[in-house]
Amino acid sequence: MKTMTRKPLLSRILSPAARTRNSGVSSLVLAGILISTGSLITGCANYSKRHYTVGSVPDDYRTRHPIVISEQEETMDVPVASGSYDLPLATKSSITGFANEFRKSASGTIRVMIPSGSSNEGAAQKVATKIVRMLKKNGIPRRRIVTAPYFAGQNGAAAPIRLAYASIKANVKGCGQWPDDLTNSSENRQYHNFGCASQNNLAAIIANPSDLLGPRGTTSTDAGRRGTVLDKYRQGEDTATVFQTTTTP
Repeated sequence: MKTMTRKPLLSRILSPAARTRNSGVSSLVLAGILISTGSLITGCANYSKRHYTVGSVPDDYRTRHPIVISEQEETMDVPVASGSYDLPLATKSSITGFANEFRKSASGTIRVMIPSGSSNEGAAQKVATKIVRMLKKNGIPRRRIVTAPYFAGQNGAAAPIRLAYASIKANVKGCGQWPDDLTNSSENRQYHNFGCASQNNLAAIIANPSDLLGPRGTTSTDAGRRGTVLDKYRQGEDTATVFQTTTTP
């Protein structure tokens, strides 16, 4: 007995010519699918490329307004009248503060520049001697104090004594710039001056600008305090510091 294999219904209905035409239609459909798939892949590639370009534009205020550590000159002018022979109390206080800042933030020399050629030259020489004495009293060695004259004839009797030293400071440059019109901007991005004031304030309050470059090394422990805490711990006492106040009856 012979086994009969049934052909698909479409093959039995269609003639050889029709089947040829159907094959051509199938080829066209397949080509269309391939073209559509290729377009989708190309579109995805173009989207990724555009997305990468937009993402590479810096939009961080720390990048636009970086805190820069650089050397700056700190100055203080001490006015001297032609008849002066001493410093007022307010001026002495200002010089003391200037000396303290020098000891904290500088490791070089402090310059005392004395006017010459002006009508208050003689008084300035006397006052400068007392300024040097005050700087030494505030902990600055004499070898780190440099006195030098400067010509101030054109300033007349108003020529001051200038104190100056170079130190490392943290600062931010370029604040207050508005290159773009905020009312015509359609991009949801930070404006150019955004964050500049915060960066400036952060740079101003940093006591040691070197802390921005890296962490400090660990310091040694207080051996005396550590021994006291351990002794109290062994005896079962409270190790916290207690401040006692005395009251008068």
